[in-house]
Amino acid sequence: MSILTIAYTVLFYVATVVFVVGLTRKILSYAKTPAPLKIPTTPAPITVGGVRWRMAREVVLFESLFKASKWTWIFGWLFHASLLLVVLRHLRYFQEPVWLPVVLVQPFGTYAGFAMVAGLGGLWARRWLVDRVRYISTPSDHLHLVLLLAIGFSGLAMRFVAHTDIVALKAFVLGLMRFDWQPLPTDPVLLVHLALVALLMIIFPISKLLHAPGLFFSPTRNQADNAREVRHISAWAAALDKKA
Repeated sequence: MSILTIAYTVLFYVATVVFVVGLTRKILSYAKTPAPLKIPTTPAPITVGGVRWRMAREVVLFESLFKASKWTWIFGWLFHASLLLVVLRHLRYFQEPVWLPVVLVQPFGTYAGFAMVAGLGGLWARRWLVDRVRYISTPSDHLHLVLLLAIGFSGLAMRFVAHTDIVALKAFVLGLMRFDWQPLPTDPVLLVHLALVALLMIIFPISKLLHAPGLFFSPTRNQADNAREVRHISAWAAALDKKA
């Protein structure tokens, strides 16, 4: 087995551990953060069912972003929707046999890569062209977008420019999952693409890219506007009440 295969195998095992452990720690941190006040963003639903419907609209449609900025919403929603299709398309490398829904999404996932790059391009342009956004943008904000764009462009290059051996690639991926290491194709574009994906997995839990889980723990979104009907008290405050 080549040194290159061993290096990428170790890289992806490390990246996976960092991704899973980091994501788990972050979610647990969100879950343990107290919410001592009732602070839903109004107009807010007054029932639990209403909160769930509001969260569903936020997750699927990015409702608050749509109200705040139509241009940002267009590029943001385009990127996330396209990314979902691209990820679903890539599931074929992790399955044997491939599930029927994953087979059906293949044609859409192929061209979703172009939409994903277009969405990222719009979001990056926003950080340069909008004065107030450019003022608060940090180097990491730009580097995250550059990393995602590089992943998108290298993926499209493998599909439409420099084709790689996807059969051998799938054997390598399945070998990682089954701890049965298989040779990795040595195509330069593929190696760059995989290295960038591993880098994204490593930095994801500690970057601003980790905003999706936080939405579910945000008190401005997950609370019902029923402060007059139901007393809201955090766990630590309830403990103090018992001692008193």
